[in-house]
Amino acid sequence: MEERNLRELENPAEFTDPDLLYEELIAAIERYHPSDDTSLIHRAYMTAKNAHMDQKRKSGEPYIIHPLCVAIILADLELDKETIIAGLLHDVVEDTILTREQISRVFGEDVAVLVDGVTKLTQITWTTDKLDIQAENLRKMFLAMSQDIRVILIKLADRLHNMRTLQHMRPEKQREKAKETLEIYAPLADRLGISRLKVELDDLALRYLEPKAYRDLEEKIEEKSHSTERLLETIIAEVQGIMNSSKIPSSVIGRRKHIFSIYKKMVNQHKTFDEIYDLFAVRVLVQDLNDCYAALGQLHVHFTPLSERFKDYIARPKPNRYQSLHTTVLFHNGTPFEVQIRTYEMDKVAEYGIAAHWKYKEKAKGENPTLTGGEAEKMRWLRQILEWQREMPDNKEFLSDVKNELNPFADMVYAFTPGGDVKTLPTGSTPIDFAYSIHSAVGNCMVGARVNGRMVPLDYQIQNGDRIEILTSQNSRGPSRDWLKQAKSSQARNKINQWFKTELKEENIVRGKELLSAYAKSRGQDWNELNRPEYQEKVLRRYSMHDWDAVLATVGHGGLKEGQVVNRMIEERKKVLAKQISDETVLANIEAYNKENTEATLRKSGNGIVVKGIHDLAVHFSRCCAPVPGDEIVGFVTRGRGITIHRTDCINILSLPEAERARLIPAEWQVPEGEATKYLASIRVIAHNRTGLFVDITRVFTERGIDIKAINTRTSKQDIATMNLSFDIGSAEELRSLQDKIRQCEGIIDIERV
Repeated sequence: MEERNLRELENPAEFTDPDLLYEELIAAIERYHPSDDTSLIHRAYMTAKNAHMDQKRKSGEPYIIHPLCVAIILADLELDKETIIAGLLHDVVEDTILTREQISRVFGEDVAVLVDGVTKLTQITWTTDKLDIQAENLRKMFLAMSQDIRVILIKLADRLHNMRTLQHMRPEKQREKAKETLEIYAPLADRLGISRLKVELDDLALRYLEPKAYRDLEEKIEEKSHSTERLLETIIAEVQGIMNSSKIPSSVIGRRKHIFSIYKKMVNQHKTFDEIYDLFAVRVLVQDLNDCYAALGQLHVHFTPLSERFKDYIARPKPNRYQSLHTTVLFHNGTPFEVQIRTYEMDKVAEYGIAAHWKYKEKAKGENPTLTGGEAEKMRWLRQILEWQREMPDNKEFLSDVKNELNPFADMVYAFTPGGDVKTLPTGSTPIDFAYSIHSAVGNCMVGARVNGRMVPLDYQIQNGDRIEILTSQNSRGPSRDWLKQAKSSQARNKINQWFKTELKEENIVRGKELLSAYAKSRGQDWNELNRPEYQEKVLRRYSMHDWDAVLATVGHGGLKEGQVVNRMIEERKKVLAKQISDETVLANIEAYNKENTEATLRKSGNGIVVKGIHDLAVHFSRCCAPVPGDEIVGFVTRGRGITIHRTDCINILSLPEAERARLIPAEWQVPEGEATKYLASIRVIAHNRTGLFVDITRVFTERGIDIKAINTRTSKQDIATMNLSFDIGSAEELRSLQDKIRQCEGIIDIERV
């Protein structure tokens, strides 16, 4: 497959004959499929060819080339005929006049479901920075996968071919698709164990995200290729000789490491290219498990092993079921090289992942296909994500947990139960994570833990090979809130949150009230004034809650931040109070002012403000609300100081005593077009503190050419950062746009005008 991919990238014109590609597809299917009946596949090809007849790709080639290449990728994965047919037809419902019903009638409901699922996935957009939309799209993707995993296999093949031909897209589109691929599709391929797709998706994404680094690595690897290939041939011959003399039936092959894996090693380990020695790996394929360890022993006898570079993924498989022995040894000339030792069956699983054992039971017409029992267990992580969808209202937490679950670079530790069962957990996990990996009931009743026979604190970090015994008691009061900070795995945190949500509802309601009241006080607000039904209603609608107790309970157990609730209620109260300054009130104030001054005229100040009055009073802007063009404003007459311009929603204006309201006077903006007058504005940014937060926020100002006049920051004990920024701005519209851009920075909780 790799040889064809390289030729396709170099000269796509060679592959614009659909009939030749179709012949290649049939040849690929016949290599693994026991049946020689390809009539339905041929019918699908002709259907797709006719449906896409007048359509062209960006490259100018016939559109049918794309579904044919997708089908060939699926055939290379040795998938069933229904999947191949769906690959050929995956774009017809979206891009042509054919309907789902027609596909079902001709090719069966199984194929129609697959085509419909891929069509829905195609409509998902990942480019938005809004958490809610990204989370919703992820939820849709995993729901489609749960209904039939073949949907995502077709989508991965579709994305792979699109990435191979990405050179025909605009540069900004190239980066957009490459980012999606690296963040969503390559991790999915890895989690499904399909390294054949994953490594190519990674390399292609890097080509467009870091083109300079990619080209530089490509050139350096090419420069060393002649010497490394000669050395690799020598090593392969010697390793094969060792296996033969030891009477271990085997095949020894070598491969050059992919550019992306070299790039990640350079970035993660802060190394230069010259410091990367293992540019290639040797793979030893044997018949059975005993031969794996026998081959390892022979290699360690003949070559010097680097002990810190040995990993046994056979005894402790990776979460995607990858199994292999990895060791790094020194060749006679001192060159280190990596050796992977596995059985032929393990190698097939490593290359094809979930597709390696995609077997269907004999089924009656209309019955849905299912994975065999062993393979269904390998998809436990998918069922876990589906549970998170139902249980996690917080989109930010859901996104974070899913990305951690998919993260192909996450390090894992392996620990044992007293009975010898292996548990795989993220590096840094504690006994809390271990307990919840066994069962929710074990975690909820945990009172302590023994590691390797000795008592340890609950924040102990589990090491590879630890034997862990969880101590439980029926008198346990349940998990502590501190456990949420100590737990490393998403599974444990989710189960702890679920316990607090269901078991401690009354306590959560009380805690929620306390948190909301305290936050309102920190904002200088009276909670009793905010906690009214008309303001609660906005929160209930925003978060789809049935009653106010549900909101309080959700805040109490941490599913909703108190700032999200209080800030929305403050905004709603401001709107209500602002409406109280009605036109009638303003007219009455003008009349009162005019009685005092006998004559009324409109006067324009030098600040682009028009005010009602007779004297050339000085006009200046209030510091309390810092109005800018576009804000609704009102003047306040101050004897001896002129007129101060406030926003109509300024708290000082809204709280004026009735006797003072007579000094309010209408004012409006009248800034000449083209005049670049700047006005001082201030905002407060509240965010979860992290490295780079300050840089990200100030970069937004730099990119827009906005000069920051003053900045003040502080961080609370809860690691919440508060930034007060003052700067010059041209209008309220420009200010709103600036705030929207800052909100897209990671970790932002709230932004408010100061």
